Amino acid sequence: MNGNVPGTLREIAALQHGVVSRQQALRAGLSADVIKSKIRNERWQHLQRGAYALFTGPPDRGARLWAAVLSAGPGAVLSHQTAAELQQLDGGEAPTIHVTVPTERRVRAAPGLVVYRSARVAGMRFPPGALPQTWIEDTILDLTQSAETFDDACRWVTRAFGKGLTNEGKLRAALRQRRKLRWRSRLDELITAAAGGAHSVLEFRYDRDVERAHRLPESRRQVPFAGPGGNNGFRDRYYDRYGVIVELDGNEAHPAEDHWKDKTRDNAAAAHGKQSLRYGWKHVRHEACDTAAEIAAVLRRRGWDGWPRPCSRACAIAKAER
Repeated sequence: MNGNVPGTLREIAALQHGVVSRQQALRAGLSADVIKSKIRNERWQHLQRGAYALFTGPPDRGARLWAAVLSAGPGAVLSHQTAAELQQLDGGEAPTIHVTVPTERRVRAAPGLVVYRSARVAGMRFPPGALPQTWIEDTILDLTQSAETFDDACRWVTRAFGKGLTNEGKLRAALRQRRKLRWRSRLDELITAAAGGAHSVLEFRYDRDVERAHRLPESRRQVPFAGPGGNNGFRDRYYDRYGVIVELDGNEAHPAEDHWKDKTRDNAAAAHGKQSLRYGWKHVRHEACDTAAEIAAVLRRRGWDGWPRPCSRACAIAKAER
């Protein structure tokens, strides 16, 4: 930061990654002409409308986020994908920054900035230096509402539970506060499933479309185990009474380089008398009936005396009965 800047403004900028708003500069005693001069002489940088960096050189991510929220004005908070980034719900840094302002305010969108309006952000307070952002439960629900498909919405909820970022009580409380909500009943079902151990879209669909839809025995979810070499992990689904393990391999959870780790885990299960079955998106999303029939056959060979239920007349299990 350069000289001729009031001490109060330097203190504010130090808490905001070197960025201040026009209003903060004016309140600190600088005139509009002085602000223009500093920008013209390249002592300050104009990052967003009404938001300036009090330094030269490229701004970092924190400076760009502060510029966005300060530019959006009083009551603005970072939201949606940007809040998800800050809250470790999403690992990427999207080039577009998402901001929500109170309903009574109207803010023009700017390049690289998406602005939403919501009554839920009115009155939110944050300590000095904390980037204003929606609470994690509101971030999750905002993302479900901007999702293109329910599977995309499901991914945000299951990921949040898988990372331990929220719990059933808090997310349900946030759900109840929203009068308008797309997929409300399905989200209610999803929260129950995620709280019970469905930590991915694939796991949610397995529980609903394979296991429950075909009346298979209820498996245990996220069962801890000690693997070879002392490596610990979790079994996705475990029918412990019958010694049958089901691993659900989505691309996100099981990248290609983990292929041999998965094989080692399967082999270790077999060595202890358990049978390990492994299914991917194709088997659960598009071949749920065939998958259910296969699992049922394995369970029956290992002592289950029940019988799977067809989910429809076209179900593979119904065809086998006929």
